[in-house]
Amino acid sequence: MASLSSFSYTERASRRPHPVARRFLETAETKQSNLIISADLTTTVELLKCADKLGPYIAVFKTHIDIVVDFGVETVRGLKELAKKHNFLIFEDRKFVDIGSTVQKQYHGGALRISEFADIVNMSVLGGDGIVEALSQVVSAPNFSYPDERAFILPAEMTSRDSLATNSYTAKCVDLARDHKQSVIGFVATRSLESVPAASSPSKNEDFLIFITSVNQKSKADKLGQQYQTPTDAIDAGSDFIIVRRGIYAAEVAGQSARAYQKEGWAAYLKRIGKS
Repeated sequence: MASLSSFSYTERASRRPHPVARRFLETAETKQSNLIISADLTTTVELLKCADKLGPYIAVFKTHIDIVVDFGVETVRGLKELAKKHNFLIFEDRKFVDIGSTVQKQYHGGALRISEFADIVNMSVLGGDGIVEALSQVVSAPNFSYPDERAFILPAEMTSRDSLATNSYTAKCVDLARDHKQSVIGFVATRSLESVPAASSPSKNEDFLIFITSVNQKSKADKLGQQYQTPTDAIDAGSDFIIVRRGIYAAEVAGQSARAYQKEGWAAYLKRIGKS
């Protein structure tokens, strides 16, 4: 996988053919933030309050919408309004993993209305190629309501200890992304995937976005096997966006903590591209 990580977000956006990937890169540059808050909240009020409070500091707001106990029209409307107000994108961490026809219904038209509010959603390829093809068909259909506004990412690696998402699984994710560049724009991973020995060859100027989760400025691990990286370590490892949960939620003042993560992540990015 060809590396363009030394280029700025603006330079990379100008090279990206996919409009959703361009929006991610342009938003990061505009807000000087590569921070994603993982909003694992269980009520609409909590979720929207978090989005409004932390919106100024983040590039992306990540949801687990299926844990919101009172999910409904107001949830979707509120998320979309706050995304516009604070200029952030929405990442639904649904991790679809089922047969193609089922995930099509879960994504588009299901009770959670994911295609209506989420700029990106992730999917597991444990079930094979069909899931990627199925969701790619949805967003490319002539009657799809959000053309050029929706895309997908693949969880190619996980940060939990003894994860099975390694080696051949990771390589399969890379191959599938290359085969579906019209809909897949990146990976959740623990590092850059440019050296993964996939079966396919990278195309010229290939540039998938990398999202690294479990970022924490203080903790290295938890009691349940979760492994953490600092923002600087994550950016140095090849991440384009850092995903933070406990490091912000556990802070006494969440807004100050979010700002601290934003500043460290952005400083690491500037150093990576030689502009620090």
